[in-house]
Amino acid sequence: MGQILGCMKVDQSTVAIKENFGKFDDILDAGCHCVPWCIGSSVVGVLSLRVQQLNIRCDTKSLDNVFVNVEASVQYRAVYGKAKDAFYKLTNPREQIQAYVFDVVRATVPKMSLDDVFEHKGEIAKAVADELEKAMTIYGFEIVQTLIVDIIPDIMVKRAMNEINAAARLRIAAQEKAEAEKILQIKHAEAEAESKHLSGLGVARQRQAIVDGLRESVLNFSQNVPGASAKDVMDMVLVTEYFDTMRDIGASAKSSSVFIPHGPGAVLDVAEQIRNGIFQGEAAALSM
Repeated sequence: MGQILGCMKVDQSTVAIKENFGKFDDILDAGCHCVPWCIGSSVVGVLSLRVQQLNIRCDTKSLDNVFVNVEASVQYRAVYGKAKDAFYKLTNPREQIQAYVFDVVRATVPKMSLDDVFEHKGEIAKAVADELEKAMTIYGFEIVQTLIVDIIPDIMVKRAMNEINAAARLRIAAQEKAEAEKILQIKHAEAEAESKHLSGLGVARQRQAIVDGLRESVLNFSQNVPGASAKDVMDMVLVTEYFDTMRDIGASAKSSSVFIPHGPGAVLDVAEQIRNGIFQGEAAALSM
């Protein structure tokens, strides 16, 4: 804006306030204007029509007696059709807006707990915007947007909230870890049970194969050696197994010392004991 020999330049998005001998005369738009100072005309000020932003920090207390710092951001601008009111009615519009924000925030936040303040900050912003709109319209200003950009509790309260959150997360982590260990133990037990089941099936099949082999050996021996009874065949098989066992015990480098009676009579005693055990098992099975 410049004023040379009665010529006046007004910048874009700006209006100038023209007076004549101290009385309001006109609103000058952007461009070049003639302001003859010699007949009492003068420009007493300019007014920006651009959106301006005012950041405000307000200390207050919540319903649960926690002191918080609420930071609000108010975007406003002067209305072109009410430029006269915006220039003459308020000396400092920024201080006026700040006073209304303080009033609304300190009337709204004490009705809420700290958690509600964080959850409903949009409602606080709306309450501030509504109050500012009603108050500033008569002064020629428009409230474009009102935001609650930050809520900062006392440092001790913030630390306590972080500790509570950390404890909750640790508790969840401990529960998940315990659940994982439980699943591992269950899977281990299931695998062990399945292993024992398969091992039992293997032992049963092994014993069945031994019985089938003995039966086939007895039948083949009886057919090839006339006059041999099943008892004679079993005695010979037991003697063979007895000597194979003695050989394996002696050949093993890691076997412990085993003292057993050994001799022709001992073999007969072993055979007799095995037969008695088989007969008793068959008797017990039949009695059941």
